[in-house]
Amino acid sequence: MKQAMLWQGGEGATVRCQLCAHRCRIADGRRGICQVRENRGGTLYSLVYGRLVAQAVDPVEKKPLFHFHPGSRSYSIATMGCNFSCTFCQNADISQGVSDGLGLLGRDTPAEAVVRSAHAAGCASIAYTYTEPTIFFEYTYDVGRLAHREGIANVYVSNGYMTREMLDLAATPGEPPLMDAANIDLKAFTDAFYRQQCGAHLQPVLDSLKLLKERGVWLEVTTLVIPGLNDSDAELGEIAAFIAQELGPDTPWHVSRFHPTYRLTDRPPTPVSAVLRAREIGLQTGLQYVYAGNVPGQGGEDTLCPACGETVITRTGFSVRRNRAAGGACAACGARIAGVGL
Repeated sequence: MKQAMLWQGGEGATVRCQLCAHRCRIADGRRGICQVRENRGGTLYSLVYGRLVAQAVDPVEKKPLFHFHPGSRSYSIATMGCNFSCTFCQNADISQGVSDGLGLLGRDTPAEAVVRSAHAAGCASIAYTYTEPTIFFEYTYDVGRLAHREGIANVYVSNGYMTREMLDLAATPGEPPLMDAANIDLKAFTDAFYRQQCGAHLQPVLDSLKLLKERGVWLEVTTLVIPGLNDSDAELGEIAAFIAQELGPDTPWHVSRFHPTYRLTDRPPTPVSAVLRAREIGLQTGLQYVYAGNVPGQGGEDTLCPACGETVITRTGFSVRRNRAAGGACAACGARIAGVGL
């Protein structure tokens, strides 16, 4: 247990959390929506600081980040908890475990130990992933500062439900960001979807995406395409247009295939054709890099030069087979390929 960052005292012993966009008002002895931040006597505490339930070495492409040090490894960590309640969560055992009655699991791991392990594994980055990293921000903040001292980057894989106050610390205006890269889920483009399927709202996610872009964080976006819920051509077109207009046409968009899981089991897996159609919508809208996820071998994993159309990075699943974008330029025509550490 560690005293939390980003909160204010209120009347009596009540506190207001300012970490995520829920901005929970928490009475003494109670927890926020995330179930891992608790008010004890008028002081807010994180219950999961350093309590890791997952540690793994992953290809950075698994985050997915296709334009951030492609082919490198990322040391991936998570604690329990989440500020969303997605019906389709793929990691519900740890993200929703506290709410579902499993208790606060995890093994105490000092921040220094994470950085040492990442360095020993030859990882170019540390990824805060699997659950929602915003809810264990205090730990990511301490690990991230140590990681930068060792030349290791920090990657957030997030639902984007952050406050401006949190981003002021993670990506301070006018300074190099502590958060080097992020893949943000833009789960749909209607508030109804966010309310009914995630227990949240759309606008704070859009606000976070724009702030991250403004503050120099390398940004990629993921949308899980779910049959009958967010897969209409019109809605996918709106998502693609928002990315192109507000974040820039060189922002990578990953459209991924849904498989029934957790509490959303009345929907079929997304047809491969629907994922490929979503990719085409993104490309037709003007996005330069659109990737089809969870459908290996269908031609939607490679990076193509937006100028000449040549394949510059060849992938199979999460593995880079060939990289012809050394120095961030297409080997065929010399055009710029957007990204970091290409």
